[in-house]
Amino acid sequence: MFPSISLAQEIGIAVLLVAALVWVIGLGHMLWDSRVHQSEPVAFEGLSVIPAQRGTSAHPMETVELTEAEQQAFAGLIRTIPLH
Repeated sequence: MFPSISLAQEIGIAVLLVAALVWVIGLGHMLWDSRVHQSEPVAFEGLSVIPAQRGTSAHPMETVELTEAEQQAFAGLIRTIPLH
């Protein structure tokens, strides 16, 4: 096809173009499906893969008791963070 590039480069370009075309078609199909199948507008319910935040009664493995020295060190660290 092009006299200045090798056959391997032509095959690589063709593969990249086909992959880009498949990606664009898939993206368009996904967007079209989300638009067509949306029956009524609903309020944003958040991402379904992120679990809801728990209340104050968290699992014991998720809490850490800090000593007074650790609390003071953490407070000092927070004060060093610049607020813009």
